[in-house]
Amino acid sequence: MQGMHIAVVDDHSVVQEGLRSCLENSGVEHVECFSNGGQLMAALGRCRFDIYIVDVELPGEDCSVLIDEIRGMDKGAKIVVNTMHEEPWVVSKITSKQVDAVVYKSASMEHLLDVVTSVAAGRQYFSANFRRLQSLMEVQNDVPTSRELEILKNIASGRSTKNIATALFISENTVENHRKSLFRKFKVRNMAELIVKAIAQGYINPKELMAE
Repeated sequence: MQGMHIAVVDDHSVVQEGLRSCLENSGVEHVECFSNGGQLMAALGRCRFDIYIVDVELPGEDCSVLIDEIRGMDKGAKIVVNTMHEEPWVVSKITSKQVDAVVYKSASMEHLLDVVTSVAAGRQYFSANFRRLQSLMEVQNDVPTSRELEILKNIASGRSTKNIATALFISENTVENHRKSLFRKFKVRNMAELIVKAIAQGYINPKELMAE
């Protein structure tokens, strides 16, 4: 891993320093740590990194947006998601972004180094547990699609059908069709039941709603 430049995006200083120490002791030439997406994007104005290790849940930020922003600045970005979350909304969000690797924070530093080495060599890596969660979701016919989850979050945030349609560049009829599909998949009869059940099952992250 000599000569590599790696970016670590995590809001916990202990995690930052742990990853920095591990990577630098393994021969990585330069490790730069960032507490949020804004700091990283500012840095991308002056340099690029070989690998980006990104926490999936940064305070007040959507990891999907951050991943898109990284790729907007660095077309060939290799992104490793480092997370401790196993909720369906997290698995769905990560899967939709087609990242290069997913590793859980419970993994050892030696394991993380193996992941970084694999990604640097052009290989993808997804932990066995992440693959298991993906498989569970795939065999369930009532799992919401990525678009439905997007609609669901907007509904839970209190936005009207018209506002959702405008924000997502779709028709109001399309929004209503997605709403009906969500009612069917969650087996509920009204909005309140939908939101409560979606939160209970892990499809909505309450912290994201509170941050808006």
